[in-house]
Amino acid sequence: MSSPTSGAAPQASWVQRGSPAYRRISLALFLAGFATFSLLYCVQPLLPAFVAHFGVTPANSALSLSLTTGCLAVAIVLAGALSEGLGRRGLMFVSMLLAALCNLAASLAPSWETLLAARALEGFLLGGVPAVAMAYLSEEIEPRGLGFAMGLYVGGSALGGMLGRVAMGVMTEYVDWHIALAALSLVNLCAAVGFYLLLPASRNFVRKSGLGAAYHLQAWGRHLAQPGLLSLFLIGFGLMGVFVSIYNYVGFLLAGAPHALSSLQISHVFYAYLFGVVASPVAGALADRFGRAPVLLSGVALMALGVLLTLAAQLSAIVLGIALLTMGFFTAHSVASGWVGRLATQAKGHASSLYLLGYYLGSSLLGAGGGWFLQNTGWPGLVASMLVLLAGVLLLALRVKRLAPKAKAAAAL
Repeated sequence: MSSPTSGAAPQASWVQRGSPAYRRISLALFLAGFATFSLLYCVQPLLPAFVAHFGVTPANSALSLSLTTGCLAVAIVLAGALSEGLGRRGLMFVSMLLAALCNLAASLAPSWETLLAARALEGFLLGGVPAVAMAYLSEEIEPRGLGFAMGLYVGGSALGGMLGRVAMGVMTEYVDWHIALAALSLVNLCAAVGFYLLLPASRNFVRKSGLGAAYHLQAWGRHLAQPGLLSLFLIGFGLMGVFVSIYNYVGFLLAGAPHALSSLQISHVFYAYLFGVVASPVAGALADRFGRAPVLLSGVALMALGVLLTLAAQLSAIVLGIALLTMGFFTAHSVASGWVGRLATQAKGHASSLYLLGYYLGSSLLGAGGGWFLQNTGWPGLVASMLVLLAGVLLLALRVKRLAPKAKAAAAL
């Protein structure tokens, strides 16, 4: 097996915050985050329509989302590895473009099986965006401006996640779900083109050749053996698991007594994502100024306060709790994801892919596991389990704070 080769590593030519290139990169990655999460979650409000149109059960209708996220989790790891040899910008653009076309195909699907196939392929293709985006930013942006740029990317993800849920639900009140799904696909085709036109070519990426399976396994192994990075991967797992669990099951809380909200009224809870759109870049800017650890810890504390407030009897307090949970989550996630790129001194695509693998495994495993607590212990039991998870995340964040200076010093040797 040939050893990996690359051209001579160029001296880092950072993009400075405030420059035209910085603004173009930030906007392009905002579009990438928007496209990924709007395509991913756009079918969530359409599940009842799928039941009526295709005659499937509610459980089967959820496959249109779970297959996509499952394929995404697998593809993220592969895409992070492939990007070391294929490059960043082109891979992200092709992924966005083809995923939007798959979503368009799903809107025209003549059968349930065809729709599921299109959605599964869409998830696999979307894996080319998240891990590669994190690696691109950490390679190109000057470290003091990385937090704000990463925050804008996560903010775009928050906006896409919200619109993928809320806008589709609103649109289907007025037009057929086929039209709504096709309209979102066209918006994301435009986002892909805008992304490609805005994003500058990589300055600091060095293409590697001769990368066999052994190289990738060793790269993942090195990252997993670094305690600081491993802690960040587990932080992503816990953050996303708590966030998704509360969002998955808060509808049951609000639909029951004494609130008895309708499905349309409950869908308005997703407007809380707007707090994430604002919180992500603000958190990134604060991390650039005051350090990552204080902002990450503050985000986790906000999440815990938000989860606690959902125990209140007043509807206004529960809504405030969801808003604080959302702000805290996007604050913590934007800082943690940016920190991965700083601690990974090489093979950054591999490191980003491992963080996002943990992130989506948290969504799948903990999001489903939260249902067991709800069923067996009620809402207070679910809240207690989420607070235990957040306590673990807090301890991991303190560990990263302690280890990060040592890792930076070792990398400088």
